[in-house]
Amino acid sequence: MLYWWSKFVLLGPLMRLLCRPTIEGLENVPERGGAILASNHLAVVDSFFLPLLVPRRITFLAKREYFTEPGLIGFLKKQFFTGVGQVPVDRSGGSAAQDAMDTAVRLLREDKLLGIYPEGTRSPDGRLYKGKTGVARMALEAGVPVVPVAMIGTDKVNPIGSRMWKPHHVHIKVGEPLDFSRYAGMAGDRFIERSMTDEIMYSLMELSGQTYVDLYAASVKEKAAAEAADRVPGTKAG
Repeated sequence: MLYWWSKFVLLGPLMRLLCRPTIEGLENVPERGGAILASNHLAVVDSFFLPLLVPRRITFLAKREYFTEPGLIGFLKKQFFTGVGQVPVDRSGGSAAQDAMDTAVRLLREDKLLGIYPEGTRSPDGRLYKGKTGVARMALEAGVPVVPVAMIGTDKVNPIGSRMWKPHHVHIKVGEPLDFSRYAGMAGDRFIERSMTDEIMYSLMELSGQTYVDLYAASVKEKAAAEAADRVPGTKAG
């Protein structure tokens, strides 16, 4: 219920007024059945604007920390993210990663429309980074198409580190569904999954116009954080 209230009453009208969001290629989103919307990831608000403009309900896999913050604020966040259709997953790796995969495949087999960010985290600088192969594994195990989606302008609405949204035009491009049925039964083959993921990222690069970087965004962020720490007096080891 909160999903639709947020879309049509609580947030949607204000988002439309401030950012004049537009979408092209909406006909490429399947009207029924399970499918993956694989999007680039520029800002937290990506997960707000895409559901606003796509008629079907979208479920996102969200990091567990959004649901476990203590206190009243944490409780309100949990209620909000749950209400708008986000499902908590543990992204720490190992068995947690398998649990997240199982959750995604279950949702897809229930004919849900699942929103995924193959980069795994927000871009640190607006460029498009190497995709993680989980999206390919999900598509193969659930037997669903992958629809590439490019978010454009959301980083201007919600720059990294900002707490308040800023008025700026947002545009979304939806590409033609990618059919990977030719690889049916090959889930777990890392070469196939890498090839599929690279095909998805190439489609995102073409749609978004972003410069592609053949590195994982998370690794780039970790390196930048380490270099920043080294520049602070007294933080170097030894």
